[in-house]
Amino acid sequence: MKQIEERVKPYDQNFTTMVPTKFVRFFRTCLIWQAIRFVMINIKMLLVVSKSH
Repeated sequence: MKQIEERVKPYDQNFTTMVPTKFVRFFRTCLIWQAIRFVMINIKMLLVVSKSH
C-alpha cells in the first residue's frame, strides 16, 4: 500500500473527470430512451415486489 501511495499524487493532471461522448449525451437527453428505461425499471420493480408478497 505504501508503494501505491508514493506513486499516486492527488490533484494531479491524471485525476480529471471523464467527459461524456456524443453517444452518451444523446442517450441522456433522448426522451424516447428515457421512457423505455422508465418502463423497464418499473417492470423490474414490479417483479421484485411481486416475489416478496
